[in-house]
Amino acid sequence: MIEGQPLPYYQPLIDTATGRVAGYEALARLRRDDGEVVSAGPLFSDPEVDQTELLHLDRDVRRMALEHFQATPTGFIALNISPKWLTQISLEAPLPSLMLLEELGLPPERVVFEISGLEGDPDRLRQVVTRYKSAGIRVAVDDFGTGYSMLDQVIALQPDFLKLDIQLLHQATRENSNSSDFVKSLALVAEKSGCWIIAEGVETEEHLHFALDCGARYVQGFLFGAAEDNFLQPDALQPLFSHLRDQYVQAKLAERGRFLDLRKSLAQLFAELRIWLEQGGKPEALRPPTEYPWLLRFFLCDAYGTQISPNYEWTGQRWRQDPRYLDHNWSWRPYFYRILAAAGEDSRVLLSGRYRDASSNRQCMTSGLFIDEGRHLLLVDIDVEQLRKLQNAAEE
Repeated sequence: MIEGQPLPYYQPLIDTATGRVAGYEALARLRRDDGEVVSAGPLFSDPEVDQTELLHLDRDVRRMALEHFQATPTGFIALNISPKWLTQISLEAPLPSLMLLEELGLPPERVVFEISGLEGDPDRLRQVVTRYKSAGIRVAVDDFGTGYSMLDQVIALQPDFLKLDIQLLHQATRENSNSSDFVKSLALVAEKSGCWIIAEGVETEEHLHFALDCGARYVQGFLFGAAEDNFLQPDALQPLFSHLRDQYVQAKLAERGRFLDLRKSLAQLFAELRIWLEQGGKPEALRPPTEYPWLLRFFLCDAYGTQISPNYEWTGQRWRQDPRYLDHNWSWRPYFYRILAAAGEDSRVLLSGRYRDASSNRQCMTSGLFIDEGRHLLLVDIDVEQLRKLQNAAEE
């Protein structure tokens, strides 16, 4: 038996384009006899709790939230709905939530249904979601990137929003995490499919910076306040968000400055390697890369992307030649055709994005420069983690 008086609490969602409160997520709470208010969330994942009681609890909280929200002139309200219950609804019968909105006179356009977990019959779920969307309600898929959030089902539902899983967001911002690129890829999937990203669980400035890196349109979390039993003025959090956004921009400008310094170092390195090649390219003539501790390897390709030299790698004591990749063609790599497209443009030194190197399993970037009047391409691989450590040490 569920103990306590059900009631809704509301956590604001901040529009990253304006800094204003754009909407709220309604969260189920229980007020116990001693006055303590606790989350009802754990009950919905407890198999011992009677499902009928849970359904009544969910509908009671939903009605109270919508009734309370009626007095709010702007924004939207997001309500969690279990797909297990959605797939049990008769496809011919009126939908209870639509009937409730009609009863209250609340425009469907101001409501977002968050579907957490995509278990159940996917075809029935898609049909119910289609009816919601046809009525004007917007749909979000919660916990995207984990659990039941299968990509094919997400694509089939065509949601308006995707909420990044809170655990993925937190893991991606931990030091030395390998998951940040994965989460950014999920965000890119959302962008390509026409969805807005919502980042929940934003508790620190690092979380916010990463959410902005992912292109999140809305953010929510303890950094802006816990869920409360009332609503805020739309501009209540605007000064705080503007300050945090300015800090993010400054951090990006500092990062840009570090990349400019890296480009200068790369230009110097390329100049030294060109002289070395012109003098015969003998390994014993290479000096230790003392000024370039981030250098992972360098090698030479022809103009068509076929590797024509071994990899040269510094072991800490000597240069090692690795001939395994001779005759491999790298023209399909993104860094190659970016450099190829810039050929002849001031012989610019270009940098690729970060990627995981297959042979060393390290985060890398590749820089390249055409030489010998465009006949050869000199490529340098950079150890991103080592570069980051050096940059952090320089700032301390």
